[in-house]
Amino acid sequence: MGITLNVFVVKQLTHKFKQLKQLCVVLITALTFSGIFAVGQASASQYSPSFKNTEIVEFVTIVGKNLKKTMIVDPNVRGKVNVRSYDVLTEEQYYQFFLNVLEVYGFAAVKMNNNIIKIIRNKDAKTSSIPVVGSNSGIIGDEMVTRIVEVKNVTVRELVPLLRQLSDQAGGGNVTNYDPANVIMLTGTAATVNRLVKIIERVDRAGDQDVEIIKLHYASAGEMVRIIEAMNKPSGGKAGQPTFLIPKIVADDRSNSVIVSGEVKARERVIRLVKRLDSELESNGNTRVYYLKYSKAEDLVKVLKGVSDSIASEKKTTKTKTSSIRDVSIEAHESTNALVITAQPDMLRSLEAVIRQLDVRRAQVLIEAIIVEVYETDGISLGVQWGNENFGFTQFTNGPATLSSVAAGAKLAKSTPGTPGTTVTTENGTTINPPGNDIDGDFTVLGAALGSASGLVTGVVSGDWAALLQAVSTDTNSNVLATPSITTLDNEEAYFIVGQEVPILTGSTSSSTNSNPFQTVERQEVGIKLRVTPQVNEGSAVQLSIEQESSSVSGNTGVDISINKREIKTTVMAESGDTVVLGGLIDEDVQESVQKVPLLGDIPFIGHLFKSISNSTRKRNLMVFLRATIIRDASLMNEISEGKYNYIRADQIRKQEEGLSLMSNEKLPILPEWNDDLALPPSFDEYQDTLQQEKAHSSQGKSVEGSLPKENNE
Repeated sequence: MGITLNVFVVKQLTHKFKQLKQLCVVLITALTFSGIFAVGQASASQYSPSFKNTEIVEFVTIVGKNLKKTMIVDPNVRGKVNVRSYDVLTEEQYYQFFLNVLEVYGFAAVKMNNNIIKIIRNKDAKTSSIPVVGSNSGIIGDEMVTRIVEVKNVTVRELVPLLRQLSDQAGGGNVTNYDPANVIMLTGTAATVNRLVKIIERVDRAGDQDVEIIKLHYASAGEMVRIIEAMNKPSGGKAGQPTFLIPKIVADDRSNSVIVSGEVKARERVIRLVKRLDSELESNGNTRVYYLKYSKAEDLVKVLKGVSDSIASEKKTTKTKTSSIRDVSIEAHESTNALVITAQPDMLRSLEAVIRQLDVRRAQVLIEAIIVEVYETDGISLGVQWGNENFGFTQFTNGPATLSSVAAGAKLAKSTPGTPGTTVTTENGTTINPPGNDIDGDFTVLGAALGSASGLVTGVVSGDWAALLQAVSTDTNSNVLATPSITTLDNEEAYFIVGQEVPILTGSTSSSTNSNPFQTVERQEVGIKLRVTPQVNEGSAVQLSIEQESSSVSGNTGVDISINKREIKTTVMAESGDTVVLGGLIDEDVQESVQKVPLLGDIPFIGHLFKSISNSTRKRNLMVFLRATIIRDASLMNEISEGKYNYIRADQIRKQEEGLSLMSNEKLPILPEWNDDLALPPSFDEYQDTLQQEKAHSSQGKSVEGSLPKENNE
């Protein structure tokens, strides 16, 4: 029984040991996969990472502890990782393994200078302080970097859209181009950035273009370039060749050479074509017709003849035995604005180069002048004049009317009594003649004296004494604004006037009887004048030779009329669109006139009865401004014209909204909207059809009106 008990105890102990062993295995396995022993160290610098369903924050903490680095985790970094490595990794490999795991789960590590690593979302890494590396950088793997790549042979604008398809734009990748320097800025993991750099280097080498110069012996360089460019243009609205297969071709007229730049195959194709076309003509001379686009044929004939004579005289000095010089014929055809030239091929090439440089579109210039004149005058006069029939009078001439002229006019204005009636005794009886009528006085002198007076003029007459009191105040304000504008071609004079022609007497011839003198009259332009000649310089500057005049009729003089005239003649240099001041006048005049009786006029207060005071002030501000705008294309001309057109149309609409007081508003004209289709008048047939339709409608209306009374009678 003792033996049986010992066997039972041994069996129980063995069973307990097996259970304990299984529990230890399970516990060790659970701890290993839970991340507590996530990294088994084979040695001091080797790691065997293994993580299963581990929180990413715990994962970052364990790696930071093993690598002895401080990790700062963004609050947005969340999730769990499942990863295991069956290889033993070095410290560098272990760090790259850490970066790989973060990149796979959408996160990135940004290394700072103070041995701190920030763990953030992948898409936020592109705006963080990631390092900017160069071509000699040793950074690899999934570490975030930025690199700037210079492109030499292709355009970065065309290359960047292709690279963006290979970069993680939604995550931490970013590809940006900077056109002025033709560089590309790449942001992303080091592996992705290095891959994009290799692609750029290969594409940049593929776009390498060389330049070749082809010297022509017979053909014209400009004509040759025109032919080749016409061949490279797409036809029928279809897409042509790719851009990199189309070479760039430039003509050098000075050396009569063609410069070709592009891909090797494209250059070879152009060179073969140029050499085939550059062949000698069968005859030594030929005739060509040049249709001009901008210049006048008559104006170019003199220039071309002078150039041909100069070239011919040069050839005479260097004439060889095998060459001959023929006459050059240059004629202008006015109807087609074309030049017909007969000359040798080399002469044709020289003349063609001159035509091509002269027959260019010239710029236009819009000149807007602004004339501003502010004129103010104030005046006041006060005077008292006394008179006595026996002792004389006081008279002051700085007033509107004098006492002597008023007194003389008043005396002549008195009526004269008629003759009294008479009684005559005759044989038949007594006859009484009626008295004569009173004779009216002459008011001419009095009207002339008072006609020049203004303000208050009053007089007092008592016995032999008379007094005349005059008081007047004047106030004149004038504000004139004129904005004449004119558009002209470069180096072409333009003239603009808004005003009238005023007749001016220039001479008079009397006859023997002086009954009908003969007078000569000349008409002079009065108003706003603008004469300008622009010259467009290189860039945006324009030189202007200007004559600006503003004149007006002032009034009549003893001989004829007087004209106020303000004129500026100058030459200025202005930038396109800038406003410059041409000239101006600031004038201020203050005058005071006092006329008085000596001693009596100096008495305080009472002295005002024996003197006349007149004060006047005048201020005049005149300024002339100018703005020149260079118009090089049709779009700018259309924009300026549309602005002026809409301004006038808006003013017409405003006047129509205000309306007319005595007429219908339909009488006011309004311009159509800008760029409306031109409304042509109807043709003769359409007009006749319209008349017939109106007659038909009117006849139907009359028949209906005529039938209405019959229905009412029924």
